[in-house]
Amino acid sequence: METLRLRGPRLTLREYRHTPEEAAALHAVHGDPETVRHLPFGPRDFEDCADQLELYLEAAEEEPRTHYRLAVDDPAGDPVGQAALTREDGHAAQLGCVLRRDTWGRGYAAEATALLCALGFGTLGLYRLAARCDPANTAAVRVLERAGFQYEGRVRADSHRDGRWHDALQYALLAPEWPGPPWSGPGWPGPQGGTGG
Repeated sequence: METLRLRGPRLTLREYRHTPEEAAALHAVHGDPETVRHLPFGPRDFEDCADQLELYLEAAEEEPRTHYRLAVDDPAGDPVGQAALTREDGHAAQLGCVLRRDTWGRGYAAEATALLCALGFGTLGLYRLAARCDPANTAAVRVLERAGFQYEGRVRADSHRDGRWHDALQYALLAPEWPGPPWSGPGWPGPQGGTGG
């Protein structure tokens, strides 16, 4: 399996491990109704999260790999969320992240998004990254706009949840528009570890 580890100033994005602790950490995010209220799925129980973890590990083994579901570790090394990048074709991907509620407001979403951009534009050599978010998720809109993503429009009836259809806002960023992560510059060599490390 390809091993991926991306380090920012505070966060690390890494492959999941097949342990009960990892499933519990995922459940702490996906099981919280407030945390998932803007996502296309409802709260998941522990077994659902354990099953999702299995799917993430299987997807990491695929060749060519199209799904990157990565754990987000905080400065103490504790998993506090999930970052995801899904390749759509040879040059584009969708990305997103979700973080445990008690970590909100610390700038972690911005750092995780920058690391996903480094993965997409740097490691994978993609040209276009896109992201969709719930129109009511103003925090996600701010993160995307600050990262340089451009608003492309409203996707009507993008997902179905709780018995009704939900729209999404579409954002995208192209490789020539990406300035690099906000902490880049002299002394920042890029994503640490890359692939295969």
